[in-house]
Amino acid sequence: MSVTQSSNPNVLGFTEEDVAQLAQRLEEDDYETPFAALEDWHLLRSLAFQRPELTEPYLYLLDLEAFDES
Repeated sequence: MSVTQSSNPNVLGFTEEDVAQLAQRLEEDDYETPFAALEDWHLLRSLAFQRPELTEPYLYLLDLEAFDES
């Protein structure tokens, strides 16, 4: 599967290589628009929740923090 930016990606079809390419784009932060970067960030976040085994090495790109919702 080739990683393309899509508004409704099927994260179940992603491979380790796909996620590595996505993470590389985020790491390089060379996007034409901020929205393209945000789309990749949301994709990685979705992958982190649905396929955590693929995203573990790249969690630092998400900058997730625990929030006290109470």
